[in-house]
Amino acid sequence: MKQLVIVERVCLIGHIVSMVFGLVGILLVIPNAELILSLSEVGQTVMQWSMAGGGVAYMILGAVGVFLYAYRTLGLGRALCFLLPSVLISLTSELLGTSTGFPFGNYSYLSGLGYKIAGLVPFTIPLSWFYVGCVSYLLARVGLEVDKKPSLFRHLGAIALGALLLTSWDFVLDPAMSQTSLPFWYWQQPGAFFGMPYQNFAGWMGTGSVFMTVAAVLWRNNPVKLERAQLNIPLVVYLGNFGFATVMSLAAGFSIPVLLGLVLGVAPAVALWLRGPGASTLVGVEPATKEVSVASVKVAFK
Repeated sequence: MKQLVIVERVCLIGHIVSMVFGLVGILLVIPNAELILSLSEVGQTVMQWSMAGGGVAYMILGAVGVFLYAYRTLGLGRALCFLLPSVLISLTSELLGTSTGFPFGNYSYLSGLGYKIAGLVPFTIPLSWFYVGCVSYLLARVGLEVDKKPSLFRHLGAIALGALLLTSWDFVLDPAMSQTSLPFWYWQQPGAFFGMPYQNFAGWMGTGSVFMTVAAVLWRNNPVKLERAQLNIPLVVYLGNFGFATVMSLAAGFSIPVLLGLVLGVAPAVALWLRGPGASTLVGVEPATKEVSVASVKVAFK
């Protein structure tokens, strides 16, 4: 288990570092091509590799890191029961979206995010749905105490909040990533919300809600019991990806999406993390009882 934790942390640290490196490349290096020419031959080669595969690397590292975290804290069964629905359902939505315009609107992916499935959707995109969706749903489910005080209302609330956190990330990410000096996708019919159609948000909420509902059904006989300290990684992953999107949007001059994301995404995520149970809530006072019992045995021997 210790080795698993090391691999998990290496992947998650690499995920964050890759995002920082990507920001430097997109915001500083690409707009100033002379910086690349001033590098040594090795530096230019590294920069070319990073530009070609940086987006792919950060999403793969994020997906692997979050899956290992889920495997370690939830078990293999529950980890797979979230991974498979989130990847398959989001891929289906993305393939529909890029070929028909439903449910997100008419858009197309450009290069930079890896091999395209059916020539339409980069294979890394469903991975990003998985890892951001997973941390969003875990924060919502534990924060609303779904498994401690189960009810239909709490289950539906966790799904809705989880999907909202996921969609709030897209509020901030989508305008910048489609309108930077190196865009990764473009809208064939730009919408009213900083180039995005409002339909896009309905598509994100709907897709996230569907695969989170499937995961909730598959987890119904296997409660999730996590304490607040175990939610640190979901919170860091969520805030890290939100931070990446925030820097991109602010650099492009999009402040309103960032403010919306802070209100509808970051604030609820932190509040849900704070509502997570402490270790004493889960462990109870049993160790103290055992300690008194041992003490009484010692006195009896004297």
